Amino acid sequence: MDSIIARVDAWLIALAFAVAMLACWSLGWRRGRHFSAESGEDPGTKFIDGSVAILGLLLAFTFAMSLGRHDHRRLTVVDESNAIGDFYTCASLLKEPYRSRLQTVIRDYTQNLLDTSQEPLLEVKEKETIKRWLAIYDRMTEIVNEAIAAGTPIAVPLTNTLNDVTSSSGSRLAAYRERLPWSIVLLLFLSSIAPSFLIGEKQGASHKVHLLGSFSFIVLVALVIFVTFDLNQPHRGLIRVSQDSLEVVTHSMAK
Repeated sequence: MDSIIARVDAWLIALAFAVAMLACWSLGWRRGRHFSAESGEDPGTKFIDGSVAILGLLLAFTFAMSLGRHDHRRLTVVDESNAIGDFYTCASLLKEPYRSRLQTVIRDYTQNLLDTSQEPLLEVKEKETIKRWLAIYDRMTEIVNEAIAAGTPIAVPLTNTLNDVTSSSGSRLAAYRERLPWSIVLLLFLSSIAPSFLIGEKQGASHKVHLLGSFSFIVLVALVIFVTFDLNQPHRGLIRVSQDSLEVVTHSMAK
């Protein structure tokens, strides 16, 4: 279920929420027309207020989760960029031919990261990308082993920076795989349509239709959901993780 949600664009999810809320409001209004409005305070309004409050809490909760994960992805990109820069600096201290060979591999790896940073890593494509990265890691490790066997005096920092690159890459990949659980999405969906139905029923019972207020409520909720799910999809959409740090590292390693 999580993989299915990850494939759907954020605007389609927001549109589905808006259509469902509008349909439930219409059903509630039609049902409310069969009831007469009661004089005095209606206890049913408390359910409307409670459902709207729950919806607000869930919207705030899911938005905070998506924003936090977006910031975490941004930080992992910065950490990996720093690790690559440190590794490249160590490689520049090696003697030939290890220096040129390792620098070339590091440049290829960084450029590969930039090329795949905005692509959706799903299923087969993700496996192919990871397989390509593992092949580059093997080439890096092989060159480092050869340099250490040749007696390079920077064996320790060279090994540490290589480990930092592989560790930061794993952290970044894990951060990009994080998505909102489908159970939270389902709960958010139910919490969106419930107040819409209750509001429509109340308006139908009173024989008064507040189109502007109802549509404004639906549109605002849909916009919040759109931004929330756009933050939840790092490889596409309007809000993407900045790759400026990787681009800076790539330019600094240019021949």
